[in-house]
Amino acid sequence: MIDVDKAIATAVKTGKVSFGANTALQNAKTGKAKMIVLSANCPKDIKEQVEYYGKISKVPIMTYKGTSIDLAAVCNKLFIISALSIRETGDSEILKLTENTEKESKGGNA
Repeated sequence: MIDVDKAIATAVKTGKVSFGANTALQNAKTGKAKMIVLSANCPKDIKEQVEYYGKISKVPIMTYKGTSIDLAAVCNKLFIISALSIRETGDSEILKLTENTEKESKGGNA
Protein backbone atom coordinates (compact mmCIF):
# COMPACT_ATOMS: atom_id res chain seq x y z
CA MET A 1 0.00 0.00 0.00
CA ILE A 2 1.24 3.47 -0.89
CA ASP A 3 1.86 5.91 1.96
CA VAL A 4 -0.41 8.87 1.15
CA ASP A 5 1.64 11.40 3.15
CA LYS A 6 4.86 10.34 1.44
CA ALA A 7 3.22 10.40 -2.02
CA ILE A 8 1.88 13.94 -1.46
CA ALA A 9 5.23 15.16 -0.09
CA THR A 10 7.06 13.69 -3.09
CA ALA A 11 4.63 15.30 -5.52
CA VAL A 12 5.14 18.69 -3.82
CA LYS A 13 8.96 18.32 -3.94
CA THR A 14 9.43 16.87 -7.43
CA GLY A 15 6.25 17.71 -9.37
CA LYS A 16 4.10 20.74 -10.06
CA VAL A 17 1.53 21.42 -7.34
CA SER A 18 -0.75 24.41 -6.81
CA PHE A 19 -2.17 25.27 -3.40
CA GLY A 20 -5.55 26.78 -2.64
CA ALA A 21 -9.24 26.07 -3.01
CA ASN A 22 -9.78 28.65 -5.77
CA THR A 23 -6.99 27.15 -7.87
CA ALA A 24 -8.33 23.64 -7.21
CA LEU A 25 -11.78 24.74 -8.36
CA GLN A 26 -10.32 26.33 -11.50
CA ASN A 27 -8.29 23.17 -12.24
CA ALA A 28 -11.37 21.00 -11.68
CA LYS A 29 -13.33 23.11 -14.18
CA THR A 30 -10.61 23.08 -16.84
CA GLY A 31 -9.35 19.54 -16.23
CA LYS A 32 -5.74 20.75 -16.05
CA ALA A 33 -4.92 18.89 -12.84
CA LYS A 34 -4.05 15.20 -12.77
CA MET A 35 -5.46 14.97 -9.26
CA ILE A 36 -6.94 17.24 -6.59
CA VAL A 37 -6.49 16.59 -2.88
CA LEU A 38 -8.95 18.11 -0.38
CA SER A 39 -8.41 18.18 3.37
CA ALA A 40 -10.98 16.52 5.63
CA ASN A 41 -12.08 19.94 6.94
CA CYS A 42 -12.27 21.67 3.55
CA PRO A 43 -15.36 23.94 3.52
CA LYS A 44 -18.41 21.96 2.37
CA ASP A 45 -19.44 24.33 -0.44
CA ILE A 46 -15.94 24.31 -1.96
CA LYS A 47 -15.65 20.55 -1.59
CA GLU A 48 -18.98 20.00 -3.36
CA GLN A 49 -18.05 22.35 -6.23
CA VAL A 50 -14.61 20.78 -6.72
CA GLU A 51 -16.09 17.25 -6.66
CA TYR A 52 -18.83 18.26 -9.13
CA TYR A 53 -16.48 19.83 -11.68
CA GLY A 54 -13.87 17.13 -11.09
CA LYS A 55 -16.43 14.48 -12.04
CA ILE A 56 -17.35 16.37 -15.22
CA SER A 57 -13.74 16.87 -16.35
CA LYS A 58 -12.66 13.41 -15.08
CA VAL A 59 -10.11 14.75 -12.58
CA PRO A 60 -9.74 12.35 -9.64
CA ILE A 61 -10.55 13.95 -6.27
CA MET A 62 -9.06 12.53 -3.10
CA THR A 63 -10.10 13.52 0.40
CA TYR A 64 -7.07 13.60 2.69
CA LYS A 65 -7.67 11.96 6.07
CA GLY A 66 -6.22 14.88 8.04
CA THR A 67 -7.11 18.53 8.51
CA SER A 68 -5.78 21.45 6.48
CA ILE A 69 -3.07 21.89 9.14
CA ASP A 70 -2.00 18.24 8.73
CA LEU A 71 -1.95 18.64 4.95
CA ALA A 72 0.24 21.75 5.30
CA ALA A 73 2.67 19.80 7.50
CA VAL A 74 2.93 17.01 4.90
CA CYS A 75 3.60 19.62 2.19
CA ASN A 76 6.15 21.34 4.47
CA LYS A 77 4.32 24.69 4.24
CA LEU A 78 3.70 27.27 6.94
CA PHE A 79 0.13 28.05 5.84
CA ILE A 80 -2.97 25.86 6.02
CA ILE A 81 -3.93 23.98 2.88
CA SER A 82 -7.55 22.99 2.37
CA ALA A 83 -6.98 21.96 -1.26
CA LEU A 84 -4.09 21.27 -3.57
CA SER A 85 -3.94 20.50 -7.28
CA ILE A 86 -1.33 18.15 -8.68
CA ARG A 87 -0.55 19.17 -12.26
CA GLU A 88 2.56 16.99 -12.60
CA THR A 89 3.32 14.15 -10.21
CA GLY A 90 7.12 14.19 -10.53
CA ASP A 91 8.54 11.09 -8.81
CA SER A 92 5.35 10.53 -6.81
CA GLU A 93 3.13 7.48 -7.32
CA ILE A 94 0.05 9.25 -5.97
CA LEU A 95 -2.02 8.56 -9.09
CA LYS A 96 -1.83 4.84 -8.24
CA LEU A 97 -4.07 5.63 -5.26
CA THR A 98 -6.89 6.64 -7.58
CA GLU A 99 -6.36 3.54 -9.73
CA ASN A 100 -6.72 1.36 -6.63
CA THR A 101 -9.91 3.09 -5.47
CA GLU A 102 -11.39 2.88 -8.99
CA LYS A 103 -10.68 -0.86 -9.13
CA GLU A 104 -12.22 -1.33 -5.68
CA SER A 105 -15.35 0.63 -6.56
CA LYS A 106 -15.76 -1.21 -9.87
CA GLY A 107 -15.04 -4.57 -8.24
CA GLY A 108 -17.65 -3.95 -5.53
CA ASN A 109 -20.44 -3.31 -8.04
CA ALA A 110 -19.69 -6.24 -10.36
